[in-house]
Amino acid sequence: MKMTVVFRIFTVIMMVAIATSCNNSRDYKDSSRATGWKFNSRDGGFQYNTSYQEQTTAPGLVFIEGGTFTMGRVQDDVMHDWNNSPSQQHIQSFYMDETEVTNLMYLEYLDWLKSTFPPSEPNYMNIYNGAVPDTLVWRNRLGYNETMINNYLRHPAYRNYPVVGVNWIQAVEFSQWRTDRVNELILEEQGYSTRGARYAAQKGEVDIPFNTETYINAPTQVYGGNDSLLQGRLVERRLERDSTTTGIYVQRKDGVLQPEYRLPTEAEWEYAALGLIGLREYNSYRGRKKYPWDGKYTRTSSRRGRGDQRANFKQGDGDYGGIAGWSDDGADITAEVMSYESNDYGLFDMAGNVAEWVADVYRPVVDDDFNDFNYYRGNVYTKNAIDSLGQVVVVDPQTVVYDTLSNGRIIARNLPGEIVNVPVDENETYLRTQFSESDNRDFRDGDRASSRYYNQGNNGEEIPASKRMYNSPIQSVGKATRTVYDTTYGEREEYIDGEYVMVPDTIIAPREVKMDEMTREYDRSGTRTSLIDNQVRVYKGGSWRDRAYWLDPAQRRYFPQDMATDYIGFRNAMSRVGSKSQGNKRQRG
Repeated sequence: MKMTVVFRIFTVIMMVAIATSCNNSRDYKDSSRATGWKFNSRDGGFQYNTSYQEQTTAPGLVFIEGGTFTMGRVQDDVMHDWNNSPSQQHIQSFYMDETEVTNLMYLEYLDWLKSTFPPSEPNYMNIYNGAVPDTLVWRNRLGYNETMINNYLRHPAYRNYPVVGVNWIQAVEFSQWRTDRVNELILEEQGYSTRGARYAAQKGEVDIPFNTETYINAPTQVYGGNDSLLQGRLVERRLERDSTTTGIYVQRKDGVLQPEYRLPTEAEWEYAALGLIGLREYNSYRGRKKYPWDGKYTRTSSRRGRGDQRANFKQGDGDYGGIAGWSDDGADITAEVMSYESNDYGLFDMAGNVAEWVADVYRPVVDDDFNDFNYYRGNVYTKNAIDSLGQVVVVDPQTVVYDTLSNGRIIARNLPGEIVNVPVDENETYLRTQFSESDNRDFRDGDRASSRYYNQGNNGEEIPASKRMYNSPIQSVGKATRTVYDTTYGEREEYIDGEYVMVPDTIIAPREVKMDEMTREYDRSGTRTSLIDNQVRVYKGGSWRDRAYWLDPAQRRYFPQDMATDYIGFRNAMSRVGSKSQGNKRQRG
């Protein structure tokens, strides 16, 4: 008996030893697996954040674990659009706003713009004006909505209602601003910047505000070169130990800064809206969903709210919210966010309330033959502009460039402090198999290679307007011009009476001068066959103006990216870096 116990103990010890040797469990956390050198040595060597755990959830977001799903599966096609053929797609894990962007969130953005770039200054006038939502979207020729025009955006009664009147371009610019403000706060809280540095631009202490990409690529140009704002308590301690500037600026390898806020792709939005995780049973989905909630009806069957609508939508002709005293959905226009139950991912209002912009350029077909992983149409690849000294070009107050949209609205292409981006060229595209040019919005659906003129000219050349696959209207918008005549008095040489003499001369030359007013000319062609082009974007989900048909997350519509409505809002997303699941856990069962 005693020998048996000894033998068992010996066997266990040997098994542990074998397992340990097989696993090769030497800890390389603080040293290099390649060289054996120690990381973060005070004597020198490679400095790296070896204590990084995982990406933290940024403000306003919830985690969406990625996976595979059938995109475009619709229950009905009463519109006969034929733009929703089912395709199997895989989505990487990401984060998404739990609610739509609200009026209060957008007003914070407008307040920051107004105090940082005062519209009273000529250089900045169109920065603030270009970001203000179009409140006139509430008007109706046969309806009285003037109260909404004057109050919906700014009155505190609507502070937690989704912002509308924002076009796609404005939504993208808000996302960029949000990225910078979140990362600016992170640097201040962790001691990389001084206390209150985030208010310096608003107070007029610096001309150029913080920008994340500028900080990573050219930190000495942040805040207009005011280095004192980037010497927080943590930086001061490091400088006391080492007077060099090594390690005083955060880099991507430190894992401190958050990735960018952005608009979700169409595939991400649809995947998140469906919330299929609630139907998961082991490694398959049990059944399907027509709406973000279980079941095929729009009313709840729970005892607590039985019969109530589960989203804010138009229920019938002239019926936007039920009868007085018994409102079916609790709203007649938009509703306050989080008024209805969330889906299985914790996202609110993924059906109804407002439809939402997504990042994609619209095409009738989702080209799953070419790609079925993180599908997205709209890639325009750019790179940082580099000057003759090898430094990135940063926009300053004197070099802000403005673009005129098709509706005549003027917006800033880049804000002061941002890095100028230029299209990638042959230095990046030569001998690449993944892409061959910068603009890929019409790849395989609208470019020369996909048209009937594929064998005429080079694919990179612009297709003449008469040969475009999507023959959409072309509006003409620009500054009005007038002709002025410049008169120059001088002399000219003439041959008179056998000799050359100088005689008085007057030269009148016409010149076109741009005027302050804007000209807007409609496309008068009678041969247009489509509204689709590279400037129309997809929007998803139903709204308070839509019937229940549009609540299906797979339904898709499109709208010009520089126009706005009273029923389209947006929410932000953020990419997940690192493991697919939070806490490196793999779900089972």
